[in-house]
Amino acid sequence: QVQLVESGGGLVQAGGSLRLSCAASGRTFSTRTMGWFRQAPGKERDFVATITWAGGATYYADSVKGRFTISRDDAKNTVYLQMNSLKPEDTAVYYCAATSVYYSDYDRDYEYWGQGTQVTVSS
Repeated sequence: QVQLVESGGGLVQAGGSLRLSCAASGRTFSTRTMGWFRQAPGKERDFVATITWAGGATYYADSVKGRFTISRDDAKNTVYLQMNSLKPEDTAVYYCAATSVYYSDYDRDYEYWGQGTQVTVSS
């Protein structure tokens, strides 16, 4: 069992930055690929970024490539999402998720989810 708790969301002006954190419980964190997804009001949940275990390969949605950076600290059981050059269209609830699949940008592959943290970008 893995429990995930996100933090770091908030209100920021366009062009600003935020760093989201996701703290995981359980001893299997280092062997799980971690992902970030987001869901805007009235829209489906979308893939944002993922980082694999065993090497930490990273993958990003085209909409955030070059602006967001995903990283992980296995010693702290934590995954991060550094978000720079934020845009109003980045406004959403951001979710952290964990999977035993080595790589996936498909939300149904992720077995464990956090409760989400709200990110609001004002214009």
